[in-house]
Amino acid sequence: MSTQPPETAPAEGRVRDPQRTRAEILDVATSEFAANGYAGARVDEIAAKTRTTKRMIYYYFQSKQGLYLAVLEQAYSVIRSLERQVDVEHLDPLAALRQLAELTFDHHESHPDFIRLVSIENIHGAKHLAQSEMLPSLSAPVPELIGRILERGWAAGVLREDVDALDVHMLISSYCVFRIANRHTWSTIFGRDMLDPGRRAHHRAMLGDMVVEYLSKR
Repeated sequence: MSTQPPETAPAEGRVRDPQRTRAEILDVATSEFAANGYAGARVDEIAAKTRTTKRMIYYYFQSKQGLYLAVLEQAYSVIRSLERQVDVEHLDPLAALRQLAELTFDHHESHPDFIRLVSIENIHGAKHLAQSEMLPSLSAPVPELIGRILERGWAAGVLREDVDALDVHMLISSYCVFRIANRHTWSTIFGRDMLDPGRRAHHRAMLGDMVVEYLSKR
């Protein structure tokens, strides 16, 4: 078997850009897996919606499971890269925590496929994600980031000391994930759309206030 990818698209005769092709496959696959789950998504359908072939998909990702894992890794990498934008060293610890909470709020609202993918992977017991060679880099940044904020807050005497980084991460994530994951059932039961643009600023501020109020040392 050749170790080189096909250089041209058979039907079009165009030279392919490998990075662009891979990115296009991942973009379409993200939507397909998020909409249909791991079992329901079809590689043939993903190929049909890209400017490539099923053979090319298997060249880049080896299998459907490999493609799904790459989708998960990319989805987690996006939020991890955004979290690193928080100015831990110069912001007041409470301001840094508020910024992190609001950043997570904004990301989850603008990336509903991420929430669906996380829900799907939980249904599968995280068995695919557990095989990721990138898992340490996907899991380590956020507790390290929050840990540094907490340490500065403890040193300054402004943050409570009976919580750890994962407690804070859970507090923020639970609010942001619930708002997206349960939008439709919540709307059906209570008649309120949690993503109503008119309530967005209120919900965003509510999250920041909740985090700051809970973590402030009294």
